Amino acid sequence: MVSTVQTKRQRRGAIVELLQTESIGSQAELAQRLADRGLVANQATLSRDLRDMGVVKGPDGYHLPEEPGAADDASAALATALRRWAVSAVAAQNQVVLRTPPSGAQPLALAIDQADEPQILGTVAGDDTILVITRNPGSAKALVKHFAAAAGKSLETAR
Repeated sequence: MVSTVQTKRQRRGAIVELLQTESIGSQAELAQRLADRGLVANQATLSRDLRDMGVVKGPDGYHLPEEPGAADDASAALATALRRWAVSAVAAQNQVVLRTPPSGAQPLALAIDQADEPQILGTVAGDDTILVITRNPGSAKALVKHFAAAAGKSLETAR
């Protein structure tokens, strides 16, 4: 008899494999792919697994989180997220308003939070907009430049 812990490990391992090799756009699609492998999971279980694993959903499907084990990894993960998701960044007082494509704010905000930048006090993310709160107006302006440099593109044009 397979224990619940083993089943959970198998299911989560299969989720990682599937997300690394396929584009999965919905929990129903993920449930079907798991069923094809002989692993049955209901929507509540999948939702809990995805949340616990840090999986985020973007416009092109589910994505595994970056592994920010070290500061360099977190900086690299932030640069990757900025290249992928950031459309514009504007400083306003001690805040930066970042725009993303639809569903891009959550994964980018997660990368910003994990990068643990000292000048950032916190982030608030919606669907396509992130509010980054910094210590002062100078930090906000510097952060826009930092984000643009890390993204390798200009972000200073607001939509």
